[in-house]
Amino acid sequence: MNTSKPKRPRDPNQLAHLIAAIATGEVDDAKTDDGKNPAAVALGRKGGLKGGKARAKKLTAEERSAIAKKAAKKRWTKPT
Repeated sequence: MNTSKPKRPRDPNQLAHLIAAIATGEVDDAKTDDGKNPAAVALGRKGGLKGGKARAKKLTAEERSAIAKKAAKKRWTKPT
């Protein structure tokens, strides 16, 4: 099942014609339904935006330092 948008024309003249037709309402711009609930997406994004800050606020200085050291060690070790 192909749920992707139809491709837009590559020719600049045809693309300009399509954009003008969409802008004037002659043609409907195809909207795809990806099966996601917009309200749930907004809530998930909201949680994602504050997640890191909330976690950093909860950690002690020692825990943050340990996490940073572990990350630095991983970055600087050579792959086998």
